[in-house]
Amino acid sequence: MSTNEDLLLKPHHYPGRLIIVEGIDGSGKSTQIRLVERWLRSMGYNVFFTEWNSADLVKKTTKKGKKSRSLTPTTFSLLHATDFAHRLVSNILPPLKAGMIVLADRYVFTAYARDHVRGCDRNWVRKVYRFAPKPDIAFYFRVPIEVSLKRITMARQVLKDFEAGMDLNLHPDPMESFRLFQGMILEEYDRMTEESDFVVIPATGSISDQQKQVRKVIEQRLGTYHRKPRIA
Repeated sequence: MSTNEDLLLKPHHYPGRLIIVEGIDGSGKSTQIRLVERWLRSMGYNVFFTEWNSADLVKKTTKKGKKSRSLTPTTFSLLHATDFAHRLVSNILPPLKAGMIVLADRYVFTAYARDHVRGCDRNWVRKVYRFAPKPDIAFYFRVPIEVSLKRITMARQVLKDFEAGMDLNLHPDPMESFRLFQGMILEEYDRMTEESDFVVIPATGSISDQQKQVRKVIEQRLGTYHRKPRIA
């Protein structure tokens, strides 16, 4: 793998398929990707699920850094890049090479959006993640800020500091800070939509309607993909 080549700019060569979901907090993407997982398994496909920020060591470090507010935007970005590199080598490439369908709850676009909003240069962040293979399908669940906020506050009463962007001192009120922070992330996702070939799913409809749209796209895009895994 060349360290100078941006692998996101061309289709990967692995026999498996990589399907990812993106969206701001409260967009419902995690619910949708889990439904996709159950559906594909019921259809006889070999599926592997992976999610953002999943390495135990990095989790502990970021949790400690968040609590002490000791992480700079660059440090925070590099920690997540380290986690992603571990996730790629351990949880994404092996099943892709084995011909499986990999479902990823968040991918590098999460870093593109969040890290830039936190102050990192866009081009720098993209260079950090240039080793990531291009997804076969990238779903973007687009939801208005107010809908997102309502969903999150219905699930729990207190917003997390970092999801509300409280570390950026955007506003002293967590609710307003959330609106501002997630609003900027939403703008980044919208800006990336065309260049990153996102399949945009309006995330205000019912769960079942969204799932129908997602399944239709997957059925069309899988094409001649074989259910039985094969080693590359």
